[in-house]
Amino acid sequence: MGSDSDWRVMSDASQVLTDFGIPHEVEVVSAHRTPDKLMRYGREARARGLKVIIAGAGGAAHLPGMLASVTALPVIGVPVPLATLDGMDSLLSIVQMPGGIPVATVSIGGAKNAGLLAARILGTSDSDTADRIEAYARDLEAQVEEKNRRLKESL
Repeated sequence: MGSDSDWRVMSDASQVLTDFGIPHEVEVVSAHRTPDKLMRYGREARARGLKVIIAGAGGAAHLPGMLASVTALPVIGVPVPLATLDGMDSLLSIVQMPGGIPVATVSIGGAKNAGLLAARILGTSDSDTADRIEAYARDLEAQVEEKNRRLKESL
């Protein structure tokens, strides 16, 4: 994430990965304040064993795109809402990548879905993770059915 203040949003991604038993790291890397660190982090990520990068950023939101420009790994961008513009600036910055530099982008503040998307990507080559994702989907379905049942009983 670009700043430790982004943790209020990005912690949801970390929690999902923890819940799925997926080892991960958390790092503050600013595209503007620590450009050398950003370049090192992105260029060395694959060699260090990372498989997917989730990058949250607010404002100009250059972190996801800059990381995507220096790594072959999939990058998932999370637009972090700030006090002004409610994250629309971040969303538009992240989704408007030039051809050749793809960044998957989730909703504003959608770090939970970023974690789930990362888990799904990892599940393409890890059957245990894929099984946990399928179980999660069944749990969601059961929750919806329970909510439906309670709603009908209340009418």
